[in-house]
Amino acid sequence: MGSEAKCRVELDGRTGEAKALLETDELIVRAPFRLTIPFREIKTIEAGDDHLRIAWGSHTLSLAIGRDARKWADKIRNPKSLTDKLGIKAGQKISIAGDLPRSFLDELNRRGADVSMRMRPNSDIIFFVVDRKEDLLRFSAIRKSLASDGSLWVVRPKGITAISESDVMAAGRSAGLVDVKVARFSATHTAEKFVIPVSNRTTGRNRG
Repeated sequence: MGSEAKCRVELDGRTGEAKALLETDELIVRAPFRLTIPFREIKTIEAGDDHLRIAWGSHTLSLAIGRDARKWADKIRNPKSLTDKLGIKAGQKISIAGDLPRSFLDELNRRGADVSMRMRPNSDIIFFVVDRKEDLLRFSAIRKSLASDGSLWVVRPKGITAISESDVMAAGRSAGLVDVKVARFSATHTAEKFVIPVSNRTTGRNRG
């Protein structure tokens, strides 16, 4: 997940208490303002005296987030790529079950990962794309291709009733995994990270 803060917010002269969320490529401010501001639309960024101030379009926004103001400003100026956020490193063995955007596959290749569209034993990272609850029946079989210290990311659509977060978590637990992280994959999809519990890991690679 991204950074978040409950703080005093001033938007175009109006003030109120709100929750601000700093995601990979956008700043979100929840009630009472309900804003989603893509980084690419931000024209100016200032951080000082415990406030973060930005301007986009004809609007100005000030967030009283304290000492994190400069950190947030730096993240907006220099956003992490999706591969950074998901912990992808050069040389990692990555297996993919399902369809992922071509732009993301290209990003994996640019990072220098060893990518395959089929399951391979001892994969460092597996991306498992699910669109409906029935897809989760494959969880245990896919988990067998995961290295003992590897990560399995379940990528699913946001905000649909066909498959919920609780469905994914239950399927992961049934497959002998634990969930450790949730990340924004895209504007339409979220990703949950699962790993093998430390107590169940082998000393070498996972033999399934």
